Amino acid sequence: MIHQYKQNGYNIVLDSLSGSVHAVDEVAYDIIGMYETYEKDEIVVKILQKYPNLTEGEVLSCIGDIEALKEQKLLFCDDIYEDKADVLKSKNNVVKALCLHVAHTCNLNCSYCFASQGKYQGEKALMSFEVGKAALDFLVKNSGTRRNLEVDFFGGEPLMNWQVVKDLVAYARSIEKEHNKNFRFTLTTNGMLLDDEVTEFCNREMDNVVLSLDGRREVHDHLRKDYQGRGSYDVIVPKFQEFVKKRGSRSYYMRGTYTHNNVDFTNDIFHMADLGFAELSMEPVVCAPTDPYALTEADLPELFRQYEILANEMIKREEEGRGFTFYHYMIDLENGPCIYKRISGCGSGTEYMAVTPHGDFYPCHQFVGDEKYCMGNVYDGVTNSELREKFRKCNVYSRPECKDCWAKLYCSGGCAANAYHATGDINGIYEYGCELFKKRMECAIMIQVHKALK
Repeated sequence: MIHQYKQNGYNIVLDSLSGSVHAVDEVAYDIIGMYETYEKDEIVVKILQKYPNLTEGEVLSCIGDIEALKEQKLLFCDDIYEDKADVLKSKNNVVKALCLHVAHTCNLNCSYCFASQGKYQGEKALMSFEVGKAALDFLVKNSGTRRNLEVDFFGGEPLMNWQVVKDLVAYARSIEKEHNKNFRFTLTTNGMLLDDEVTEFCNREMDNVVLSLDGRREVHDHLRKDYQGRGSYDVIVPKFQEFVKKRGSRSYYMRGTYTHNNVDFTNDIFHMADLGFAELSMEPVVCAPTDPYALTEADLPELFRQYEILANEMIKREEEGRGFTFYHYMIDLENGPCIYKRISGCGSGTEYMAVTPHGDFYPCHQFVGDEKYCMGNVYDGVTNSELREKFRKCNVYSRPECKDCWAKLYCSGGCAANAYHATGDINGIYEYGCELFKKRMECAIMIQVHKALK
């Protein structure tokens, strides 16, 4: 499956099934575009008409190079993975990661919060140590021979249940050697409660920390307010700057959300970079189309342009020695995810689950509160085996709309939760998100082409 596009002066040809990326001249670009539609002699005629300075021999030589790449399975590859999808997904019931909702409450009142200001359509609640301990015990018991286990502390705002976070980390560390496990912790915070103690602990124990910031003060404060209606930018930015300074080389992400109010979101990314943050992420809002901040079809052309602006600016800043990382442009063309991950995606509902403060399992944090998607609990394990099987069979080949999409082995069929909220079915697709994802992939690949050629 071939995808061709032009960006930043490069003619890029992607063979998505082999993962091969080719940067070519105009002639080769045009010939590749004709290769599966026209006979060789027809291609020669059309190319000579467009490029009269070429000779027939030069055109035939280019066609020969393309045929050699096809023979090497670097162009026009066949899809050999579809019949393997179910086999790969049905291998085992190993659980490798949990998202612990230690706090279904929050000290901010963000208008666009998918979790209803941290309460997930329910009552405020804090996870007890006993529930969290049972969750960690379940993870160890169901992780098979896998050594590295992932645990995310999430909310709401997890720092509102800080003692339990610390106690659960200590418990996990106390059982690592006995079970030959290594826990990797992540914490997501809005920053309001960051202090020296939290910073020191996170920089010692957390493998990653996600810090919520939407960018410019006026953008951030428009939706991320406290319960008195005050913006949070001036409180959290100095705390985040101090936190990142002390964190050194350990991983973190500044994680923002853009909406219809700031389709010029690159200015928010550049603002965060100029504040000294080098690990950045900016997600499109997912909400009801009737919400005033919902992204619209009319926004798409500008959003595409913004992603290109971002890619070009990242190249420029990298060459100036002040580069930064953008989460959605992180792509490894040589040592990327294995075909299992490319087919199956994030593993929600199978390898990964969310745990509520009361100990209930859900496929991921975006399903929490929807009782149809409760999978069991920390004491009884996964009791809704039918739902787990549904998620196990959810992959890039279970979605007919993905069949002829060039990006399918990069997005793995997309987010099951977004598909469910957009279509009512985890095997549906969130079309708007698909368009944005494909544009991001084009930009990410262009950056890698630029690096390779430089």
